[in-house]
Amino acid sequence: MSGPEPDPYGRIAYRGLIAWPERLQREAPLLQRVLAGAPSPRALDLGCGSGEHTRFLTGLGFEVTGVDVSASQLDAARELDPQGSYVEAGLTDLAGAIPGGQGAAICVGNTLPHLCEEAEVRAFFSALAGGLAPGAPFLLQLLNYDRILARGERTFPVVLRPGEGEGGETVFLRLMTHHGGGRLTFTPAHLRYRPGAEPPLELIAAHDVAIRGWCRVEVEALLREAGFTVEETLGTMTGEPWGPASSDLVVVARRA
Repeated sequence: MSGPEPDPYGRIAYRGLIAWPERLQREAPLLQRVLAGAPSPRALDLGCGSGEHTRFLTGLGFEVTGVDVSASQLDAARELDPQGSYVEAGLTDLAGAIPGGQGAAICVGNTLPHLCEEAEVRAFFSALAGGLAPGAPFLLQLLNYDRILARGERTFPVVLRPGEGEGGETVFLRLMTHHGGGRLTFTPAHLRYRPGAEPPLELIAAHDVAIRGWCRVEVEALLREAGFTVEETLGTMTGEPWGPASSDLVVVARRA
């Protein structure tokens, strides 16, 4: 019997499923505003994936370290940014992976829900607080699980992107199965759509990931417990106020 797949994120080319230039353009004003008061130019991109935010922050003048648990995602980041600084580590392993005195940190892209236990989130926030300089900002973004759990939502809008290689279109499908207590199985799937071909829709890759839907009150309480001051809670990365129906939960906190 085979064991758990060591790096399930290597099966789907996430970078090609997101319109990155448009996304970074939308998020730039908030990122620049939050990070403007960083006490040092050193910054962390936690759950950096293929490094798009890492490179964006580098372009703003920060000395950025991208951190991710996925070796395949970091390989993609290093291929695009050979001079960049990338560390393979999980969120709960920060204490031994990053030097102290960091001036800022971001954790975006729904990374936090991959920690399924309160003890794991406590370990992450505590280690991060220990690695940040006093007054350093921390921007955390995840999906709005207050809405997702309350409504029992099971899917997200289908993403269609131009295909590569054999043509057609790339289809990105994301499903969720609810298990109670905020626990979900997240199933992202990459398909190729070629009208007129046989079959017209082909599954390229899919995998299951256990996640935990963390709600606003839980996230804010755990941040405060770790020594952060919560300064703002927003509903999108473009700065709209948070509400129960918001798309995201975006928390701007600061190392006390």
